Amino acid sequence: YQLPIGDELVDLNPIIGKTLKLTFLQKITCCHCDKTIKKSYSQGYCYPCMLKLPQCDMCIMKPETCHFDKGTCRDPEWGEKNCMIDHYVYLANTSGLKVGITRHTQIPTRWIDQGAIQAVPIFKVSTRLQSGLGEVALAKFIADKTNWRAMLKGSPDNIDLQAKAAELKPLITEALADIRAQYGEDSVIELDDSAQELAFPVSEYLPKISSFNFDKNPEVSGTLLGIKGQYLIFDGGVINIRKFGSYHLTAEF
Repeated sequence: YQLPIGDELVDLNPIIGKTLKLTFLQKITCCHCDKTIKKSYSQGYCYPCMLKLPQCDMCIMKPETCHFDKGTCRDPEWGEKNCMIDHYVYLANTSGLKVGITRHTQIPTRWIDQGAIQAVPIFKVSTRLQSGLGEVALAKFIADKTNWRAMLKGSPDNIDLQAKAAELKPLITEALADIRAQYGEDSVIELDDSAQELAFPVSEYLPKISSFNFDKNPEVSGTLLGIKGQYLIFDGGVINIRKFGSYHLTAEF
């Protein structure tokens, strides 16, 4: 793991078990236009960029609402490159069993980002919209979000994800048939892959989770116990470092 501080990348793994101090310099710049802002939106954007960029549209959070085919995509060229490409619907074990989606280029990055200790793709589809429809169908039976507090308290028990997939697929037969009827028989391909296992550099988990927030306290310090998902785990609490991606910081260790 590396943390971008200014123009440098700080290697974090060697710091685990040692003291790390992060200080917010009271400066935030938009990750797209580099404008200095008082508040960031959608994990690092200024308000105007959040309103106009396709990567900040609601359909990114809810892909089943994709409106590309209606001709109203904020940036059709961006949509072609990022949404009208192969996606996977997967099962993961984060704080327990969940369903998720990701672009084909983001495996296993997306699973690492969510703190999954196990994951397996179960469907391959042709577009982000189709992946969202598959996720919504499965979300009627299992979680589609991670309980981040539970995820940070330790590793959940292993799950036979292939067995779970075999249980779940028959439950969404009708939904899959609807997708194929609308987008073609090849729009959904069922997979029978082996689950991947992932390990995170955590020396010790916290029995009770409290969060640091640079907006409330500009200094985060303590012994770095580990890294899992989007979180740095300190002996005194955790911080979702992704949330503060456009904040200017200094690091001391």
